[in-house]
Amino acid sequence: MSIALFRFGGNRSIRLNAAVFAAGYLTFLNMWCTQAILPVLAAAFHVAQARTGLTVTAPLLATSCMAPVIGAISDRFGRKNFICCAAFLLILPTLLAADARSFNAFLLWRFTQGLLLPFIFTITIAYIGDESSSGETARLAGTYGSGAIFGGFSGRLISGVVTSSFGWRPAFLAIAVITLAMALAISFALPRERNFHPLYGIGRALRSFPLHLSNPRLLATYAVGFGVLFSLVAVFTFINFRLAAAPYSLGPAALGGIFVVYLGGVIMSPLAARLANRFGRRRVMAVVGPVIAAGLGATLCAPLWAIVFGLLLVSSGIFVQQTLATAFVGVAAREGKSTAVGLYVTFYYIGGSAGGLIPGGAWHQFGWPGCVAIVCVAQALMLAVVTQFWTLRSSAQLPG
Repeated sequence: MSIALFRFGGNRSIRLNAAVFAAGYLTFLNMWCTQAILPVLAAAFHVAQARTGLTVTAPLLATSCMAPVIGAISDRFGRKNFICCAAFLLILPTLLAADARSFNAFLLWRFTQGLLLPFIFTITIAYIGDESSSGETARLAGTYGSGAIFGGFSGRLISGVVTSSFGWRPAFLAIAVITLAMALAISFALPRERNFHPLYGIGRALRSFPLHLSNPRLLATYAVGFGVLFSLVAVFTFINFRLAAAPYSLGPAALGGIFVVYLGGVIMSPLAARLANRFGRRRVMAVVGPVIAAGLGATLCAPLWAIVFGLLLVSSGIFVQQTLATAFVGVAAREGKSTAVGLYVTFYYIGGSAGGLIPGGAWHQFGWPGCVAIVCVAQALMLAVVTQFWTLRSSAQLPG
């Protein structure tokens, strides 16, 4: 790694792309690494299957608590130092999670991971805005998004494969080693900020929150963000329990491999912007909702290939929704766009936390069909909100 970085050390653009990709990869590698091994964790800690969803919820909830203020803090104190320190500090709770002797201790270290993750991804996004031109910004955002998608996929796949062969504790050790490698890559490759100017108005930034929370279009977008991650977490948490049971009886490695459907987001995320610019956001959302519902319907079928195809439709559709909602925050915000984005992230991750909890009762009572019903209701509510509130006051378009 260090030799490769040395070779392109003089090329700032390559270094920047490598560091941004590593930041996205590192964040979501850690965020989602338990999702493929939930049945194993349930057996290891002797807890109910639905309760293991808390291992997904804990870092999401911590992230939602930190996200609103991270941008304002970094606006005052800088970018690269925060990103690098958080990346290296993340190794510690990851190692402690590998050594946890109780389920509650494991949840504590997962929550601690979530407290650190916003310092990486939120500030990386701010760094991109500071250090790139308008044309390069879109490309770097795409690089970050690709890193995030590959990180989310890798976290699930690596933890599943290692758990299948060696156990879940070595899986977390493997995640810690990869975290160290990515932290080193960011430290060496990310150029020192050149365009950063400290802002001393943290209090003024925080006072913009009431303005955002009284904006109906922003509130609607926050509701969509809530629904997006609620749907994603609910589907990809509880489908594990269905596929781990008979007649499929998939092990951790196979469950991790199922998440290859996430890679559809690499194609659909940039395509979403083009579709929205051509047909309009509300029309695209009106099509995506039924596609997701059809994918959910396919997961009710018996053949494994139909379930995987359904999951591909669901994940691809949700990534389109996420792209459109994130972009619409900037359109809907009247001022204080950075804090508007911070609030969006908060609602987004609160939705993810709820997605790991609320379907648990339905799972125990009705199994997978109960979870599908809850996600369908969430999707219907999102579409109703978009239809009512996603109106434009200008001809603003999405990048791409």
